[in-house]
Order: sequence, then C-alpha cells, then structure tokens
Amino acid sequence: MPETSGSAGPARRLVLPATAGAASVAFGAGVGELSAAVLAPASSPFVVVGALLIDVAPPWAKDAAIGLFGTADKAALLVGIGLVLLAVAGAAGVLEARRPPWGQVLFGLVGVAGAIAASTRANAPMLAIAPSALAAIAAVVALRLLVMRLPSRVEVTRHSSTGEGDAGVDRRRFLGWAGGAVVLGAIAAAGGYALQAGTRAISAVRDAIILPKAATTATVPAGAELGIDGLAPLITPNGEFYRIDTALAVPAVDPADWSLRIHGMVEREITITWDELLALPLDESITTLACVSNEVGGELIGNAVWLGYPIRELLARASPTPDADMVLSRSVDGFTASTPLEVLQDDRAAILAVGMNGEPLPAEHGFPVRMVVPGLYGYVSATKWVVDLEVTRFDATSAYWTDRGWSERGPIKLSSRIDVPRRGQSVSADAAVIAGVAWHQHVGVDGVEVQIDDGEWREAELATAISDDTWVQWRYEWSDAAAGTHTVRVRALGADGEMQIADRQGVVPDGATGLHEVTVDVS
Repeated sequence: MPETSGSAGPARRLVLPATAGAASVAFGAGVGELSAAVLAPASSPFVVVGALLIDVAPPWAKDAAIGLFGTADKAALLVGIGLVLLAVAGAAGVLEARRPPWGQVLFGLVGVAGAIAASTRANAPMLAIAPSALAAIAAVVALRLLVMRLPSRVEVTRHSSTGEGDAGVDRRRFLGWAGGAVVLGAIAAAGGYALQAGTRAISAVRDAIILPKAATTATVPAGAELGIDGLAPLITPNGEFYRIDTALAVPAVDPADWSLRIHGMVEREITITWDELLALPLDESITTLACVSNEVGGELIGNAVWLGYPIRELLARASPTPDADMVLSRSVDGFTASTPLEVLQDDRAAILAVGMNGEPLPAEHGFPVRMVVPGLYGYVSATKWVVDLEVTRFDATSAYWTDRGWSERGPIKLSSRIDVPRRGQSVSADAAVIAGVAWHQHVGVDGVEVQIDDGEWREAELATAISDDTWVQWRYEWSDAAAGTHTVRVRALGADGEMQIADRQGVVPDGATGLHEVTVDVS
C-alpha cells in the first residue's frame, strides 16, 4: 500500500520498496527470457537492448570497451545492463511506494524501450516485441502486488507492546513474497534456457559435420615456428582466437537452411546452398586476421588454417558490371561490411570459409560460413554468418562501421609486437632473448629491428614466413644486456620497402600506428 505520513527508518522508507522493485524486475526478466524462448528466440530483452546499445554506441565508446575488457566486452555489457536495470528497479519500487503509479510507468517505459529495440533488429519476426512487452507486464503486476504487501508505517503499531512483533512478521512475510518472485523469475529463465534447444541442436549438427578433403592443402614451412616460450604460437588455436563482433547472442544457423545470394550490379544473380558450396573444390589457406580496434602491441589478431572456396570464382559466375567497385556483405543478424571489389577478384585467398584449423567453423567464428579476406581489417571484410553479397558502389551505399565514422577500405597496417619478455618481466643478462611477431598481410614483412633504450636499431632474425598473408615470428639475441631497467622497442620493414610508422595514432578511423615498447628489468 502507499506509505502514510509519519517518521520511519530508512529500511522501511527505501530498502524495502527498492527490494520490491528488484524482485519485480527479476520476475519480469525471467518471464521475458521464457517468452523469448517460446515466441522469438532472437528477441531476448537483454540481447536486443544490448545489441541496440552496441549499434548506437559512438566509436570512442566501442574502443574504450574493447580496450578495457578485450574479448569480454559483451559479458561486461550484459553485466552493466543488469546493474543499470537493478538501479532502475530500485527507483521504480520507491516511486511506486510513494507516488503510485509512477513506478509502474517507469517499468512500462523500460518495456517500450525493449520492444523498440527488438522491432528494429534486422530480420525481426512478427512477435519480436512480445518478450519485452510480456516482461514489462509481469514486472508491473509483481511490483504492484509487492508494494501492496509492504509493512505498514503506522508508528503506534510499530511501538506497541505487540506491534514490534507484528512489524517483524510483516517484514518477513514481505521478504517471503519478494523472494518468491525472484525464485519464480529464476525458474522461468531456466525454463527459457531449457527451451532453447534450437541453438544446442545446431551445435550437434556442427559436431556431426565431416568437412570434405581440401583440393589444395596449406603447409607450414620448416623454420616458421621459433619455439620460444611466451611467443604467440604460429597457428592460433580456435579457443584462443580473438572474437570481436556486434552479435551479442551468437546466431544459430542451420546449414540445411543456409544459402548465399549474390546480386546487385551483376549480369546474373546467383544463389548457392550449403550442399552446393561443400561440393565445390575447397582450398586450404593460412591467413592472419586482425581487428581494426587492435591497439599497438594488442592481441586482437590471430592466424588460422582456413578451408573454403574463392569468392572471386562465385563473383565470376555473377559477372559484376564494369562500374561496380564494392561488395556489401551481410550477416544473418544484419551486420554489413563494405569490401573493395578488386580485392575479392585478385589472386589473394579471399574465401567463403567453412573450416577453421581442421574443423567446422566454431559458432562464435561464423558457423556455417564466413568471409576471410587477407590484407583488410575485419570490419570491412570478415563478415561472419554471411548470407548475402550485394555488388554495388562505395558512393551508392555504406556499411555498419563506415556509417559510424570508420574509413571505407581498411587495409591492415604494417605492425609488430614484442611477446618476450612481457612488460615488467625480469630476465637474466646471460640468457636475454627478445621475440615477437610482425605482420603486413598481402604485402609481407622483409625485416624486423629492435632498439634498446635510445640506442641504434639492431636487426632481428626472422623466422620463415608461411606467406605474405600471415604474420611472421622474429627473435633477437640480446647478448650485451646490462643489468638495470631498459626500454625495448620494435619496428618492422615491409616487403614493399615501407617502414612501420612510429607516430602514435589511435585505432579510429583506420587502425592504430606506433611502435610497441616494453620495460624490462635485467639482472
């Protein structure tokens, strides 16, 4: 019931109403997750709100999140949404207790925001708004019922000889109702998870796939792996490969339902299915992918063995018109990337990939099909869960990240990184080794140099490169290491004669520049 006049302690004035709000939102969230599983699996209120926040976030916010949380940015976003929702819920409980029905109105507005976020997602189903709407309704009903059960504030009851005991009973009864709402919400959420059999079924389908044997296989030459402890492995394991994308919930795509459409400025529109793609002669290639958000010395880069079919061959079937200069790739969840047409038509291993390091693509890396394009940052080339290629022009359309201030073409910059020793690590003067990786995809690395403090640049030893499309390991034997604290820097020389840019620049709009350096203690 609404609070009456009179003095009361903070627990009764704020904590208990806030508890009512928090318990109500827990119940509503559970109902939302359960209804999403039944009615619209891709429209979970948490997921659609999180996806909307990712879409509207300015580039600086995205970079800050990746810089702070790395590949855990999505988990951090969900936790943040939960904390904000709890704060709003607490405020709604207090409002409802003091100024009804404004707490209900606040919950209703949250539900409307969730429904709008769901309805504006790409390929949103007709029932996309239902989970958020039902979650809001459930939270409103729970809030009203719990506020009606708040302990009375009538002081005479509270301070009478039996009233103190009555107040305690009222509080315990209220907390029992609130706890029941939380438990019901948790059960509903668990039921929603149990009903998400589709996603797990797709995982089972993936696990059962046996990829065809490659028509051409990729090999790692002798001398490509230096075998130094702490140095990034030449081939990045799937479980360690970085993941940066806009999909808060990993899309579950059944290969039996997958197809790729190539259309737009072409002589012939074509569509290819999963079975048709696997029947083509697939090639293995080793390619290093890098995220444009990778800071100097960062780890948002990885090298893998990919299995797939050349995109240029499919484009040749469609026959782009002479005035086309861009391919807009589209993911099943609506993400888009703009790739220069000539890059997809030259001799590089730009492929529709179905395999990664000897197994079907992991779900989070684009199963069943993704793009892999050497030499370009992923935001303009590496579309996961790809379903559509539109041949068009840069001056006619734009893509997800270019609409948000990033450059159109995104060629990967010449760069290098020190892996050994790590920043602040102590090394022995008689066994000091400096090592790392360098890359300039589709150009190649011709040399790496190391600088100790502000001394002269010294040539490092390059391992054998797999190809121009992969990173290369390097090492430097620091034979004259002197005891003390030193600053170590690295720079790379490209096969085209380009020297790595020393001037520091942030990742916006087309990738970071600068020299990686670490501070090392020599004993």
